Amino acid sequence: MPMCHVHRSRLATICIDVPADVRDAEVIFWSGAIGRTARTGVQYPEYSVLGCDGHLSVLVQALGEGDARIHLDVHTDDVNSEVRRLESLGAKVVTQHDDWVVLRDPAGMLLCVVPVDVDDDVLVDAPQWD
Repeated sequence: MPMCHVHRSRLATICIDVPADVRDAEVIFWSGAIGRTARTGVQYPEYSVLGCDGHLSVLVQALGEGDARIHLDVHTDDVNSEVRRLESLGAKVVTQHDDWVVLRDPAGMLLCVVPVDVDDDVLVDAPQWD
């Protein structure tokens, strides 16, 4: 009998993507709007994390190019399995980065599948998928 591989995933981040020249103003606006202090990323300084409510965080990201938009990040302990699962639901892969994958949902909206460690707090009580 084949062994099923179970992985976990969860919608974890609302990403507010903005042109780099308005990022600082956007960080100030969203920090005030949701009452959170911004923290600039160390590994990825183009990200400003605006805290977390439970398992859902908000961040402002400076874009290299493109118009302002919002995209969602799904965190998982198995990127390849999660991408296949989302593709089976109608998503299309746009690009693959070092360790995360950008997809478009059936309506064309962007989302990213981002790896986290199996013991990451965001996966506590997260849905499990075969």
